[in-house]
Amino acid sequence: MSLLSKIGFDSKSRFYGFLSVVLSGQIIYSAFEAFKGTFYNLLLEVLSIDNTQMGVLFTLIGSAMFFYIPAGWVNNRFSVRSILMTSMFIRFLSMMAIIIFQPEFTYLIVIAGLWGLIDAIFWPAVVNGVNLMSGDNNKGMAFGLLESIRRATEMSMNAIIVGIMALVSGSILIFQGAIVFYTLLILPMIFCVWKFVPDNQLEVKEGESKNKAALQGLFYVLKMPTVWLAALTSLTVYWTYITLIYTVPYLQAVFGLTTAEAAIFGIINTGAMGVVAGLVAGSIADFVFKSSIKMMLCALGLTVICLGITIMLPKSAEMLVMNMVLLMCFSFSIFLAKGIILAPIAEAGVPKEFSGAAMSVGSFAAYASVFWAYALNGWIIDTYPAIEAYQMIFGIGLSVSAFGMFTAICLLLLKRKQGDGDISAEDATLA
Repeated sequence: MSLLSKIGFDSKSRFYGFLSVVLSGQIIYSAFEAFKGTFYNLLLEVLSIDNTQMGVLFTLIGSAMFFYIPAGWVNNRFSVRSILMTSMFIRFLSMMAIIIFQPEFTYLIVIAGLWGLIDAIFWPAVVNGVNLMSGDNNKGMAFGLLESIRRATEMSMNAIIVGIMALVSGSILIFQGAIVFYTLLILPMIFCVWKFVPDNQLEVKEGESKNKAALQGLFYVLKMPTVWLAALTSLTVYWTYITLIYTVPYLQAVFGLTTAEAAIFGIINTGAMGVVAGLVAGSIADFVFKSSIKMMLCALGLTVICLGITIMLPKSAEMLVMNMVLLMCFSFSIFLAKGIILAPIAEAGVPKEFSGAAMSVGSFAAYASVFWAYALNGWIIDTYPAIEAYQMIFGIGLSVSAFGMFTAICLLLLKRKQGDGDISAEDATLA
């Protein structure tokens, strides 16, 4: 048995289609959004804008959240291949316009708003593509690979730029060249999607409108309890993942870590850990639990334990190492869950022709916490002393994870009940 068969892909063409979907979900962001962490200041310089204006641009890009559910109709109506290709082509044209014409901030606002609208359609198409290109028994592995490959690709592409900058002087020229090169990578990515991703058109009865069928599919998905329970579980995972971001400033504020020490810890805890955990989560979900929901339940349980012990530990200097170990365990556990964050949606029993709408609803719920989590945590840090503030933030993360365990258990029980009902109905039919 080949390696591809072992991880659930029945042919090379299917795996190539899967890789095309996953990489398109990273390459489209590689010349802009992926730079905001490592190259934030250089991005400001290239665009000739200030911090406030950059915040406006990313707010507009983040407006995709408001359009995820309406975008469910688009993802039902049109194929994954057509959405991915169209979205990447629009991004390519708009990035080239920025590179060539270096527009003023007013025009950047228009482009960022356009990207927000496109992303609302594009990202659900990516996760829907992962769902369609994977088999029935490897959803966990597929979504785990989505997380690991995207994170590893971003780290590698940024590391290449850093490496070249270290060897050659003129960092701004190197960075501008990277923007051009990474933008041009969109073109071969469009070709790969066209070649390897099948055209999954919505099938309707003769004389039936595809537009109407797509809308009916969206309403059908919105009425499914399993979809909302899976979406709520995903929401708790991402909310708790946001808590992870505050582990580095926690160690600096409470234990006095230096900037260099904090940077090293951050690279491991919020970067490399995600690459490994995605693969581990997918493997355990498919080959041990046979369910991504059970995997997520266990990961959230481990998160509750790690955060609980972290809260209870003394905050003295001699406990620094123990705190770091626990926070790394917390990082690993929440990345286990985040690596398969939308896999439960794929296992919610949604008809395949409506999976695009399900992924749109799941995306909306999963990432909705960005509306309040950052602002809430920032207010807590500004209002309370350091130790008390971070205790509260970790306590919120613990509570949210515990609620996620509850919704995951409810989802498992509901699926079991529905499964028993299907079996009873089948027995009655045979009788």
